[in-house]
Amino acid sequence: MSVDVVIIVTALLVVAPCALLGCFLLLRRSVMVGDAISHAALPGIVLAFLLTGSLGPLAAVAGAAAFGLLTVVLVDLLERGGKVRGDAATGIVFTGLFALGVLLVARYGGNVHLDLEHVLFGEIAFAPLHVLTVGGVDLGPRSWWTTGTVAVLAVAVVALLYKELKVTTFDPALAAVVGISPVLVHHVLMALVSVTVVGAFDSVGAILVVALLAGPAATAYLLTDRLGLMLVTAFGVGAVAVLGGYGLAVVWDLSIAGMIASAVGAAFLLALLAAPRHGLVGAAVLRRRRRTVLRRRLVAHAARALGEAATTAQLAARLQWPVSQVERVRARLD
Repeated sequence: MSVDVVIIVTALLVVAPCALLGCFLLLRRSVMVGDAISHAALPGIVLAFLLTGSLGPLAAVAGAAAFGLLTVVLVDLLERGGKVRGDAATGIVFTGLFALGVLLVARYGGNVHLDLEHVLFGEIAFAPLHVLTVGGVDLGPRSWWTTGTVAVLAVAVVALLYKELKVTTFDPALAAVVGISPVLVHHVLMALVSVTVVGAFDSVGAILVVALLAGPAATAYLLTDRLGLMLVTAFGVGAVAVLGGYGLAVVWDLSIAGMIASAVGAAFLLALLAAPRHGLVGAAVLRRRRRTVLRRRLVAHAARALGEAATTAQLAARLQWPVSQVERVRARLD
């Protein structure tokens, strides 16, 4: 099987859950939870090794998943206590757990290669080297099975709970009134994010996952105001970033994960500048058009009030504008 196909398909399978979940995290202002989970998983990886003695990916992912869910629970407990804001709670939990992981590595992992750089930074170029074999039968790239399972799970949950996710995201009070528990939906979403981040550890690394969680969603947010279209746009942006980033990485002989993340950033910057309504250029043009329309209406109103025979000087005096500005506006009206 082609190496290019394995890498691209693996990345696209990561894009699917990240794009969908990233949109809801962005709208809930919780997008950095993914980064928190990726760092807080470190002590789970170390403890999994200490308990099992195995350096295999299954033990590492299991330990990371346990601490990913623990991160979500601890952040939620701090927020619900009312003493700590959400962003502060996230920062406290993930830095504390990450520091615990560093201490565990320093204390117990000095003579063992835990491959933490692979887990945290990832190298998607290694995906074709790892195959899943059951009973001597080659079932294809292991990354396809892990990321594919996560992608199917995320898409299925979002499809089934789309209404609940939508109403709890935009109006939690209304959701509670109609019988939908915002807390329960939030826990389901956070658990799904944890599974997504951890599930991609062995294939692409947490840093690329965080980039795909935040970047495509933020880009889509600038391009549309409709949730359904935002989800589709986020996936499209992520897919284009994967294809473009991989192509450039091959041509320039650069890190594939780094180039894909850079392509995501470039897409966001392009949208920030050129988005029709919310981009910097588009917003400036829209404001200018609105000012022009307002000026024309003001001049037309003043002309009606003073009579059609009103001179430019009279209109300028009434509006307290420079005569030259009134002349420009009248010329456009004519």
